[in-house]
Amino acid sequence: MRAPLVNFRRFQISAPWPVVWTVTILFLLGRLAVVAVRLLVAAVRHWRAWPVVVLVLVAVDAYRSHGWWPHLLVLLVIAAAAGLWWWQARDSFHRLAVLRAVTVWRRLWVYRRQWHEVMSLCGLVKKYDGGEVLPRLLSVRCSYATDELVVRMPKGQNPEVYHKAARDLAYSFGTRHCRVFSGRRQAPPDRTGRLAWLLRLVDRVRFRDRPRHVWLVFIRRDPLTRIVAPLPVPARPDFTALPLGVREDLAVYCLRLLATHVLVGGATRMGKGSVIWSLLRSLAAGIRSGLVRVWAIDPKGGMELSIGRALFSRYVDDDWHRMADLLDDAVTRMRARQRALRGKVRVHTPTTDEPLIVVVIDEIAALLAFLPDSDIRQRITQALGLLLTQGAGLGVLVVAATQDPRKEVVSVRDFFPTRIALGLTERAHVDLLLGDGARDRGALADQIPQSAKGVAYVLLDGQPEPARVRFSFLPDDVIRDMATTFPAPPEIQPEPDPAPAPVKPRSNGNGRHTYRPTPPKQAAPLLPPSLLNALDLNTDGSDPR
Repeated sequence: MRAPLVNFRRFQISAPWPVVWTVTILFLLGRLAVVAVRLLVAAVRHWRAWPVVVLVLVAVDAYRSHGWWPHLLVLLVIAAAAGLWWWQARDSFHRLAVLRAVTVWRRLWVYRRQWHEVMSLCGLVKKYDGGEVLPRLLSVRCSYATDELVVRMPKGQNPEVYHKAARDLAYSFGTRHCRVFSGRRQAPPDRTGRLAWLLRLVDRVRFRDRPRHVWLVFIRRDPLTRIVAPLPVPARPDFTALPLGVREDLAVYCLRLLATHVLVGGATRMGKGSVIWSLLRSLAAGIRSGLVRVWAIDPKGGMELSIGRALFSRYVDDDWHRMADLLDDAVTRMRARQRALRGKVRVHTPTTDEPLIVVVIDEIAALLAFLPDSDIRQRITQALGLLLTQGAGLGVLVVAATQDPRKEVVSVRDFFPTRIALGLTERAHVDLLLGDGARDRGALADQIPQSAKGVAYVLLDGQPEPARVRFSFLPDDVIRDMATTFPAPPEIQPEPDPAPAPVKPRSNGNGRHTYRPTPPKQAAPLLPPSLLNALDLNTDGSDPR
C-alpha cells in the first residue's frame, strides 16, 4: 500500500485560533479603510461631478413619477432666467455661465478624451516599472481666446521638455499656438477687511510655489489678427504700468518704464513706430503737465517723429553735432541728479521740478555704427554708455529702436533691461534681442508675417517665458491731434554753434597766396608795447610795418 501524498496527521496540532481570527479581521479592516480613503479622495477630486449625479438621479425619479412635463417646465424656467440674466448683466453672464460651460465641454471632449494619445505621441510619457506615467491634467480654464491648462509633470521631467513640444501640442489639440509657463500667471489678490488675515493664509496655500506644475496656454482664437485701436490716454501716467497694447489673452499689456531702458527691435515696416507712439500716448498727460520731458532724436531726417514735434521738449533730426550735444546734456542732467540724490534715495521719483527725462532714438544703429564722423560717433557711444549704465535709477531713460540687434551694430545692446522683439528677418536675431534660449521658450519673432505689423514678443515681470503682444496703431491724424492736445511746456534749448567762416587767402604782392589764420579778438595785446616794437609789429595785430 502506497503512502499518501500528504500526511495530514502531522498537521493535527492545536492552533491559536483567536490569534488567527484577530489578524485576519485586522487585515480586512485595514483594506476596507484603504478603499474608503480612496473613495473619499476620488469624491473630493471629482467634486464637480456630484451636482451632475444628483441632478441625473432627481431627473430619473421625476420622469418615473410624472413623465416629461417636469423636465420641460424646468427647461423653460432656466431659459427665461438665463435670458433675463443676459439682458441685465451681459458681462457676468458670459463670465459665469458661458465660459463655465465652454470650460466643461473642452475639458471633457477636447482634452480628457485624447489626453493619453496626445501625450504619448508628443513624447511626454515616462516609462517606469513596466508601466507608463503620464502628465496629469489638473484643471482647465477657458477665456474668450485661450484655454489655460494646469499640468503636473511626472518625476524626471522639467519645463524645457514642454517648451520643445509646444508646437506639437498646439497642433495635436487643434490650435496653432501653445505657450508654456513654468510659474503661476496670476499673482495673489490684495485682501482687505476683517477676514483679510484668514484669506491671506488661504492664499498662501493656494498660490504657493509648485515646481512640478506647468501652465499650458492654447490660443483658441487669435485676437492679435486685428489692428488694435489707440488706447485711452491715462489722466496721470503710472510709470510702473503704462498701457501700450493687447495680449493674447485679451488683457491689456502694460509696460514698466520706471527705472529701466527699452530696446525695440524689428525689421523695416514691422511696427517699431507703433511701439514708440503707443508709449508717447500713454505719457501724453505727463508730458503736458511737465512731469515727463521727452527728448527725441530722429536720425532719419524726421521721417518718423517730426509729425509729433509738439510732444518733445527737445528735438533733433538734421545735425549730428546737435544729437551728440543733446546726449551730453542728458549726461549733465544725470550727473546733477546724482549729486542731489546721493545718500538719500536709490530711485528717482518724477516731479514737475525734476521730471522724468525720456530720450527717444528712432534708429540707434545710425548713431552707433553708420555715422561717418568717428569723433562724433565716439561721443555718442560714450554718452549712451553712461546713460544706460547709470541713468535708470536717476530718471534719465533711453527708449531706442533698431532694425539689426547684432552686437557689432548696436554695441550697447546688453545695457537695455527691457527688450521688445517685433518681426525679425533671421532666426538668430531672436536670441540676440531677447536673450539666450528665448526662441526655444516660444518667442517665434522670425515667423511673424508682414501682415501682422505691431505684433511682438515681450518679457513680463517675473516670468522667463515671452508673451505675445500687439501694440496699438496710431494713424497720422491721431498723432497730430495728440500733439495739439498734449503739447510739451517750453524748454530752453541751446542754439547750435555757428560754423566757422572759411579762411580766405591773402596775397603778398608777388602773385603768391599765403594763408594766415584770423587773429582772435583781444581786449589787450598779449605782449607789452616794447616787445612789439622790437618785433616790428603793430599793437593792433595788423601786418608788419
